[in-house]
Amino acid sequence: MSAVTDETTVLPAVPEPTALATIEARDITAWFGQHKVLDRVSLTMPAGGITALIGPSGCGKSTFLRILNRMHELVPSAALAGEVLLDGQDIYDPAKRLIDARRAIGMVFQKPNPFPAMSIRENVLAGLRLTGTRASQGVKDELVESCLTKGGLWNEVKDRLDAPGGGLSGGQQQRLCIARSLAIKPRVLLMDEPCSALDPTSTRVIEETMIDLAREVTIVIVTHNMQQAARVSTQCAFFLASQGTPGVIVEHGDTAAMFQHPRDQRTSDYVNGRFG
Repeated sequence: MSAVTDETTVLPAVPEPTALATIEARDITAWFGQHKVLDRVSLTMPAGGITALIGPSGCGKSTFLRILNRMHELVPSAALAGEVLLDGQDIYDPAKRLIDARRAIGMVFQKPNPFPAMSIRENVLAGLRLTGTRASQGVKDELVESCLTKGGLWNEVKDRLDAPGGGLSGGQQQRLCIARSLAIKPRVLLMDEPCSALDPTSTRVIEETMIDLAREVTIVIVTHNMQQAARVSTQCAFFLASQGTPGVIVEHGDTAAMFQHPRDQRTSDYVNGRFG
């Protein structure tokens, strides 16, 4: 992408290839008011992989995820210490613009949130408007097809692109939200329990979509489904918060190794369903 002004980007007719990105959190400590929710959490999420954040409710996984694209600071009482590096550059550097972080690091939420008054086509392209990105009609048409294809939805909606996005099924709406996130060509895609409200068939399609997308975008997913973490992720990070203490990472590493030969007994207990 080439900048035209400080606030506008123009998509080229042929999109430039984007290098896979590594995102790294260093010594992240987070608060809501006086309540510390994370304590010195460090984690490298490698380029082109799928990192699953696992752990019981209330241990700070979703807070950590939101910190990775500067959503934490939207909460009035929130505070943060530490760094989030995208290819070595801190996204919280005062010289870095918030909009640049949001372009590079996309987000898919737990509950599908397409814009109900917009068509399927308009939903995919909504991110361009929100980030001040301009494109010709031909580029937009190519982008809609490409993103819906990558989101695993094109064949189901290609003949009704002008139908309301809110009229799709829950699983289709979630894939539409993935397609919308891809339209601004993020280098990292964050997903907060994207399948928790979906049926098994829709969940399988979303998981297949994630595995396909990992070839071109780094994915970080929060999930409470241990089978899902084992199926889709290349590495896991196990978060835990004891009563009255903030969340920390107990163990992280290769997914297969963590599930089959965890180093910490608490990890073994959690992945085998003995607590949480």
